Amino acid sequence: MTGVAEDDGRIRCAWAGIESDKQYQRYHDLEWGRAVAGEAELFERLSLEAFQSGLSWLTILRKREAFRAAFADFDPAIVASFGPSDVERLMADVSIVRNRLKINATIGNAKALLALPSGTTLGSLIASEAPASTRPAGAPIPTQTPESRQLAKSLKKYWFSFVGPTTAYAMMQAIGVVNDHQPECWLAPEKALTLP
Repeated sequence: MTGVAEDDGRIRCAWAGIESDKQYQRYHDLEWGRAVAGEAELFERLSLEAFQSGLSWLTILRKREAFRAAFADFDPAIVASFGPSDVERLMADVSIVRNRLKINATIGNAKALLALPSGTTLGSLIASEAPASTRPAGAPIPTQTPESRQLAKSLKKYWFSFVGPTTAYAMMQAIGVVNDHQPECWLAPEKALTLP
């Protein structure tokens, strides 16, 4: 089921419908399912999806600016340099999700990103697992796919953590590797092709 926005009449995916707040709608309309470039930008999305695990995405979205401030705009080189005092600082920061495992995973993932072999990037790892075809219109939206399972496996091979197949798939959705807008949504794949 989809919702219709109160202000512009556009039909959106159910999770971003009229019962949601405007921040959710803006995220849906301007970011979710759109291509993301840049290692820091991809690292941010990976980190936020990991923090979201077990929580509402709206919770993470509302804390996004605080996460950016706490994690140096997700600059991998800076985050990789975080030590025990930074972990304690983050654990005391009430403006973010204070989960020691997720904080340590974010720092470890920054180190893993910087340690990737020459010629390998987070972007190239994600692109290598992009699905060859799109999901048929109206088919149920999965929580994970063979490609997300393989992406999670590839990331773990390079020492990334807190990146299971569900988290990997959520990131693939968020950064436009797959377009999972519902068929009625104004950004559905078949409609998005006609956008100016």
